[in-house]
Amino acid sequence: MILYYLLSTLYVMVCLILLLVVLLQQGRGGDIASAFGGGSSQTAFGARGGATVLSKATAVFAVLFMLGALALAIIGQRGPGSIVTGTAPAPSSAPRVPSPAPASTPKPPAPPSQPK
Repeated sequence: MILYYLLSTLYVMVCLILLLVVLLQQGRGGDIASAFGGGSSQTAFGARGGATVLSKATAVFAVLFMLGALALAIIGQRGPGSIVTGTAPAPSSAPRVPSPAPASTPKPPAPPSQPK
């Protein structure tokens, strides 16, 4: 169970980093820096260096995203264990008392038949 929560936490962190890396990449019309008023968006990584670093980071985090989803699905499919699953019922220690038989009620007499 601890493994599931640890893996879930790491998976959320990978998702957030993947989101950030994708948003930092230069798009066709413009990137996130130009949306916030940045004049030159490629000054941090350079013209070509930023694309390769961000492309590789995107590929790595995309693979981690897919493997994490697969691992969480496999672990989550098993579900938590239960004490009741697969065990025979415990014999009761109290003696069984037979239940009393239901009282029989007499049938009402049949109405007399009418002659023709």
